[in-house]
Amino acid sequence: MTVESTAARKTTRRSSGTKRTASASTSTTKKTSPRAAGAGATEPELVQLLTPEGERVQHPDYDIDLSAEELRGLYRDMVLTRRFDAEATSLQRQGELGLWASLLGQEAAQIGSGRALRDDDYVFPTYREHGVAWCRGVDPTNLLGMFRGVNNGGWDPSSNNFHLYTIVLGSQTLHATGYAMGIAKDGADSAVLAYFGDGASSQGDVNESFVFSAVYNAPVVFFCQNNQWAISEPIEKQTRVPLYQRARGFGFPGVRVDGNDVLACLAVTRDALERARRGEGPTLIEAFTYRMAAHTTSDDPTRYRRDAEREAWEAKDPIQRLKVYLENAGHADAAFFEALEEESEALGKHVREVVRAMPVPDHMAMFDHTYADGHALVDEERAEFAAYQASFEGGEGE
Repeated sequence: MTVESTAARKTTRRSSGTKRTASASTSTTKKTSPRAAGAGATEPELVQLLTPEGERVQHPDYDIDLSAEELRGLYRDMVLTRRFDAEATSLQRQGELGLWASLLGQEAAQIGSGRALRDDDYVFPTYREHGVAWCRGVDPTNLLGMFRGVNNGGWDPSSNNFHLYTIVLGSQTLHATGYAMGIAKDGADSAVLAYFGDGASSQGDVNESFVFSAVYNAPVVFFCQNNQWAISEPIEKQTRVPLYQRARGFGFPGVRVDGNDVLACLAVTRDALERARRGEGPTLIEAFTYRMAAHTTSDDPTRYRRDAEREAWEAKDPIQRLKVYLENAGHADAAFFEALEEESEALGKHVREVVRAMPVPDHMAMFDHTYADGHALVDEERAEFAAYQASFEGGEGE
């Protein structure tokens, strides 16, 4: 099973396609906020190269020139990533996974930024960057092993320059900053890309990483996927200013990009990474997008957000807008879409078969290796849990 688009992969090895003529903190396209539309409010400006209607537009500071093959590769990446994500959600609902954090709606932010990377760049993800993992060549079934509880990640970070998933909010930004400071001291011509969400932007770790990266001019790009909700907390209760503007207070550029526009995400991220490689320090990118699904499969978003909000964002679907552009520009025909649909279904089947063949996790293993020499409280908890599990033997709970 192929886990990356060789066509889109070509975009990660070229840096001449992005043209930039002004400050990274400037942007032009104004959009109306679905939540504030009724009050006539507008969002801050953002970088956009592909409108929700699939129209290609230009930007004075950022632009990108991609071939038809590369555009099809980006579309393929998003389609297959969404199919994998849907299969993972289904597997969790069927009891095959303990939990799943869906990326539905955020495919453009992840594929666009992921394809901006060079092979020698290093990525520090959170727990939702399934599309970025795809771009780095990580076998998607390895992601599911962790959520099934049979491994702690399942891949070697040094093989793909893609760190293990981080569950603790925001801590990976400090790891990324330290790693970037290290490669700068080593004189390496590479950059670091750190992902986090709008909720994590309120964490102390993230702000500390901004301080250190700015002071030490670290070659790191902070990529914040603002999907409007930190679980049930809306962005309005997290910040009084757009998130990208926070970078100014730390002394480095910030830019807001249309997170549902894969072309804009690719162009802006590529530019920021090149800036880091030139020794010009960090950049904060705020990808303005939307979490279409629940925060995780243990969450019920109907309890805190309106259907009308979701419907407004569905009209901005990142995959649909690129499909319209491909069709209107004559870059893809019916045969391409049909073949991709077949590949998508084959991927879903493959993932399902691999996960169901994985061993059932040892429930007692969670108590192992907590303390090197054992601990009375852990021993007590282990005994209580063992008794609880034994109560299901032969009963309905088994």
